[in-house]
Amino acid sequence: MSHDENQQPQVMLPPSSLKGQKGRGAVSNLQGRFEGQLREPYDDGWEHEDDAVAPVKTEVTDEYCKSILSRNESPDLPFSVSLNPYRGCEHGCIYCYARPTHSYLGLSPGIDFESKILAKVNAPEMLRRELARASYVPQPIALGVNTDAYQPCERERKLTRRVLEVLQECQHPVGLITKSALIERDIDILADMAGKQQAAVAITLTTLDPAIARTLEPRAAAPARRLRTIRTLTAAGIPVAVSIAPIIPFVTEPEIEHLLEAVREAGALSAHYTVLRLPLEVAPLFQQWLEAHFPERAQRVMNRVRDMRGGKDYDSNFGSRMRGEGVWADMIRQRFKIASARLGLGGHSSRFHEMDTSRFTRPLVVPPLGARARPADTGQLDLF
Repeated sequence: MSHDENQQPQVMLPPSSLKGQKGRGAVSNLQGRFEGQLREPYDDGWEHEDDAVAPVKTEVTDEYCKSILSRNESPDLPFSVSLNPYRGCEHGCIYCYARPTHSYLGLSPGIDFESKILAKVNAPEMLRRELARASYVPQPIALGVNTDAYQPCERERKLTRRVLEVLQECQHPVGLITKSALIERDIDILADMAGKQQAAVAITLTTLDPAIARTLEPRAAAPARRLRTIRTLTAAGIPVAVSIAPIIPFVTEPEIEHLLEAVREAGALSAHYTVLRLPLEVAPLFQQWLEAHFPERAQRVMNRVRDMRGGKDYDSNFGSRMRGEGVWADMIRQRFKIASARLGLGGHSSRFHEMDTSRFTRPLVVPPLGARARPADTGQLDLF
């Protein structure tokens, strides 16, 4: 008998079940759609259930951008100009529609998105240059709509605060949306601007259940802390709207009325919502999360998502991508409308459109790009 005949056949074991990692939303480092090689998980039998998994540390890398303002013509967005000081977001919200943007960097929309952060270190200087252009026409800038401008690394980097200082100096209106209590640090700027109708804030609140929040958006502020932030901003005279987003069937959907009652009690002036969106790589990442944290209802959740998306995981059509279609989408719409009316919470706040641009003053001194600027094109791409 030959040597080959004596060999035992290799047993191909199925991949081990996916598990959530403490402090991370994504369950895997799913490949981005632009990577040249395909990798598949393979269990060789050496790993065991009790093997410790080393925690993934967050890395923040400097990036020098050639432009900082992004423009869109999407008819279902309340803004046309946005600014994002960071790419990637350590909050790790599993549903984040910005995850696929990391694929353009050759990184994973999974754990890489929440652990490999790019900080646009020259963002304040580039903003100053763009505002100083003779052709610039002021309109409210939405700050932090792609990735949170107040994610943990902002404590040290302070890019968002420096951007706000430029906008305050130029009396340029700004709207912010965040899940972080760190926004309270900048109340001195925001209260001054709000008094001139030049600032408004939206706080995103997805659930009141801290156990769900720990896996759904693991490094964002806890739900109770966000409610306290609404109270603090409101007390400082800063108008606060709330984004109940995303509404996830059978996970956060049962809380709609309780969420609206809580934000109204905290002082919010208005509220709006979106249903779960699963563009590109977000769909498989979210389904992995469901299997890891809610296996008993995973199929049920996805069936309802598809009911609202014409049988698909996602429908990107304007007008329906935010709210969905069908019986389930109509039910959510009616519940939200009735509860909002009862509590005196309007739909989309018009405050963003009503902010004052008449006092805008171009910056008098424009710092040169300097030796730090790099020739590589690292302009921002927002994905909606």
